[in-house]
Amino acid sequence: MPAIRRLPEHLVNRIAAGEVVERPASALKELVENAIDSGARQITVRVSAGGLDMIEVSDDGCGMTPDEMALALERHATSKLPDEHIEQVVTLGFRGEALPSIGSVARLTIESRPQGSGEGWKRVVDHGALVADEPAALPPGTRVRVESLFARVPARRKFLRTERAEFAACRDVLRRLAMARPDIGFVLESEGRRVLSVRAGESLAERVAQIVARELADDGIAIEAQRGVISPAGGWARLTGVAGLPTFNRGVADHQYLFVNGRPVKDRLLIGAVRGAYFDMLARDRHAVLALFLEVAPEEVDVNVHPAKTEVRFRDPAFIRGFLVGALRHALDSAGGRSAQTPAAPAMARWQTEPVAPSGSPSLGALFAREHSAPQARVSEAGRLWRSYEADLMTQPAARAEAAVEQAPAAVSYPLGVARGQISETYIVAEAEDGLVIVDQHAAHERLVMERLRAAGAGDRLASAQALLMPEVVELDEADCDRLEEQAGKLADYGLSLERFGPSAVLVRSVPAALAKSDPHALVRDIADDLAQNGDTLLLGERLDHVLATMACHGSVRAGRSLSVAEMNALLREMEATPRSGQCNHGRPTWVKLAHEDIEKLFGRK
Repeated sequence: MPAIRRLPEHLVNRIAAGEVVERPASALKELVENAIDSGARQITVRVSAGGLDMIEVSDDGCGMTPDEMALALERHATSKLPDEHIEQVVTLGFRGEALPSIGSVARLTIESRPQGSGEGWKRVVDHGALVADEPAALPPGTRVRVESLFARVPARRKFLRTERAEFAACRDVLRRLAMARPDIGFVLESEGRRVLSVRAGESLAERVAQIVARELADDGIAIEAQRGVISPAGGWARLTGVAGLPTFNRGVADHQYLFVNGRPVKDRLLIGAVRGAYFDMLARDRHAVLALFLEVAPEEVDVNVHPAKTEVRFRDPAFIRGFLVGALRHALDSAGGRSAQTPAAPAMARWQTEPVAPSGSPSLGALFAREHSAPQARVSEAGRLWRSYEADLMTQPAARAEAAVEQAPAAVSYPLGVARGQISETYIVAEAEDGLVIVDQHAAHERLVMERLRAAGAGDRLASAQALLMPEVVELDEADCDRLEEQAGKLADYGLSLERFGPSAVLVRSVPAALAKSDPHALVRDIADDLAQNGDTLLLGERLDHVLATMACHGSVRAGRSLSVAEMNALLREMEATPRSGQCNHGRPTWVKLAHEDIEKLFGRK
């Protein structure tokens, strides 16, 4: 074995760069975070060749003196930790590794001028070597340029993706940082083209809708929740943001943006909480669209568990997860029967298609489809048909008695209107004050039955324990048994009674009554896997809710059943009074609306 030796400084910097600067987007993230921490109100980013050739970040922040610039290029030098209490960090960047790491694998140019100073300074480092240290002319603030990233590290550069893919990663990084700070203006330019531009001083809802999806302005719900009193002692949490309606969803989870203390993160605990909050409102292959901003006391979260600071660790994960699920559920319940009203373009295009009469039946065009040279024939035939219709009317009794029909109620004061008919014994057509409403009777009633079961305490009855005649022994890994033993009290509340049975097995004495026919071995293993991944008992609750949803599906009005007007109106009124009635248990919308102006457009009136 060779002797242990101390690595040279340039190699240490390259190793650190491998952790901090994985790709151009990583370097951009560090530079923009520095600009935000400097107190900037406007940040401009220019990118060339997806960041491989050039990344430039300019801000109007506090700026740096020449001595501070020289110190910033040394390893582990930072202004963001005033003392040794690293758990109290409140800034985005604090390690002091970014600038020296970037300077070791690229040509790094830093130009800065402090606020109130008459001159600026410039410092250039080319792959670890200082090549320029001189005055510079620039407005107050800082400008950092990174050129030829990994040009002298071919082993790293050849593993990068295409310029288009690298630019997409850079854009995603800036979108996330811009979303977290609506008080700062951001501009992103690529190859001379402005890709992103948001102004400073926007509200959180405006910034999220502008960056994530403009439809969130109409199809989103504002989140504002707090647990505990904000104090230096900790033990509090605050959640803000915008959550999309369950019917406004996507096929991938790329539109879920999560932040902890202003820092963009990708945390399994938070993702699991979102999944739990939307459970029974989304199909398994659909994902919610949202941006959530969680604030906790700095000492309650460890942001130093990953070099890129994209993962965090909470001191009390059960508290955080329960808070997120509860806050999201409450906000979604407050939406009532709202549903995303964005008709599909192909469906709307079919409304524009001119109807074609069946073969053999007369059409309005056939009445007038005569030769242009015989206008009298056209008029006389059309006139003869009209006169025949008038004659039929005149032959009717002048004062005949009409059959007594109950007058339909007026379409006012009801959000979903009043029923006017039924199509294909599946869809209810209702007239509202502001448009035409179409309701899927089975999907709507399925949700109503589900909520009735919950409100009536069906969940408690389903969670009652069903004792097993012979206890089942389930063998697991010792770590899984430890997790199950820790959560045994909570599991017992659901009706699942477990006891430790040796180092690597548990004894199942009872299961929830609703799951009495399920396999205890598979049930316990699934719960153990969920505890390992999410750290809570959400999976068992989901299984009970799934039972409720199955019962609701079988107990609801089926498609193909003819309903009376009274039944249809009763269904509409209950939908208006039931939370989450805008979507069925599988995440599909229960109703859609065609506004009056949309109808007028279909007929060319607007």
